[in-house]
Amino acid sequence: MRTFLQVLVNTMVANVTTSFLWFALTFWVYLETRNVMATGIVGGAYMLLIAVFSIVFGTFVDRHRKRAVFVFSSAVTAVAFVAAGVVYLWQPESALIDFGGPWFWVFCGFILFGAVVEQMRNIALSTTVTLLVPVERHANANGMVGTVQGLAFLVTSVFSGLAVGFLGMGGTLVIAVGLTVVSLVHILFVQIPEEKPTIDPDAPSAMDVRGSIRSIRAVPGLFVLLFFSMFNNLIGGVYMALMDPYGLELMSVQLWGIALAVASTGFLVGGAIVAAKGLGRNPIRTMLVLVIGMGALGAVFTIRDWWPLYVVGIWVYMALIPAVEASEQTVIQKVVPFERQGRVFGFASAMEAAAAPITAFLIAPIAQYAIIPFVESEQGQQTWGWLVGDGRARGIALIFFFAGLATIALALFAFTTRAYRRLSASYAEESDDGDMPAPGAGADEVAADGTPLTARGGLVDPAAPAGHPERGGADA
Repeated sequence: MRTFLQVLVNTMVANVTTSFLWFALTFWVYLETRNVMATGIVGGAYMLLIAVFSIVFGTFVDRHRKRAVFVFSSAVTAVAFVAAGVVYLWQPESALIDFGGPWFWVFCGFILFGAVVEQMRNIALSTTVTLLVPVERHANANGMVGTVQGLAFLVTSVFSGLAVGFLGMGGTLVIAVGLTVVSLVHILFVQIPEEKPTIDPDAPSAMDVRGSIRSIRAVPGLFVLLFFSMFNNLIGGVYMALMDPYGLELMSVQLWGIALAVASTGFLVGGAIVAAKGLGRNPIRTMLVLVIGMGALGAVFTIRDWWPLYVVGIWVYMALIPAVEASEQTVIQKVVPFERQGRVFGFASAMEAAAAPITAFLIAPIAQYAIIPFVESEQGQQTWGWLVGDGRARGIALIFFFAGLATIALALFAFTTRAYRRLSASYAEESDDGDMPAPGAGADEVAADGTPLTARGGLVDPAAPAGHPERGGADA
């Protein structure tokens, strides 16, 4: 557990860095262009790149020791952010904020690429839970991951707005590069006990789509769970494209950053609850119930032009996210063999990420040029004013309302499917049977330092009685 906590803290620093710069870029683009379509396209491009590269990242994670993955990810991200800084110094800011010019996309592209490569860390972190944490504590460890992500979001939300407001993008880039280097140096001194992974002979290429699909199909209902997450993200693309513009219509960038920071404490509370209490006997059911709650919140938190309602709604929404994410991760860690988890997590990330850009690319121009002008018109006020009231950005509020209803309908439908029942039964069967042995990681194998490994990658005390391995101790 000590090793896992070091990896967790290191990943938190990396997530803080990329999120800090990513949020700052989103704020900066909107403030300089006042164009919802610009933020929607930038956000959609980020998710699209994650979708394209996630399967490659997952295969890379399965083929290499996890420490090497963390080092590689930090190094590439550092180079990308430095390149963005060079472009910022080289070109005048007028060229960088020209939405139709090439330098806008070159500058944003370097930042996007660095942020996307950092996604490889999150895939590796999910497999590290399996490697270092006892199986009965996977849900709790995934809750800790959610808490760390919430802490990263909190810090990011405050300082991104303040950095853009007081330092501009130049100072923001300097901070991001410095934090990336700190994360890179720290991970060089963290040792993760793990055997060198064996290359899967059935995975000849870096993008092992076939192997990922084969691993998913081996578990009844798992594909449907991933498809559900994908469609949930399809609706989530609405929030990705429009949440920041709505907040920036209600308050200044500095206040919006602080409001996001306050709201993001919901991540900490939600993650802490999962870390302490787990997810119950059926994480899939837990996830669907919480998604219904998230849909209800999304439908009402902008129903009136009142910033406290918006911020409180975001707080509760974020408090539910760690449990939803931990539910999916806990199921995959339970039913998929360790040596294939990177590809499965990568494929899942690709499916989920591919959905959001579709909505973001579609909803941003529709909102900018059709829905927002219509709702703000006299006819729109007469038609929809009874529902969303008067005030700024009522068009965005109307979009959020129907997106929330769609989320509720999707979750209710998922409860009725055969796949939900089959996957729930598969998870319950694995829980009753105990640890599922992972090929190539038998109890008689040893790590690089000679310490025996359990079938799930944890450490065994050689002196412990048979059948009662003592895993995850201080020597991990």
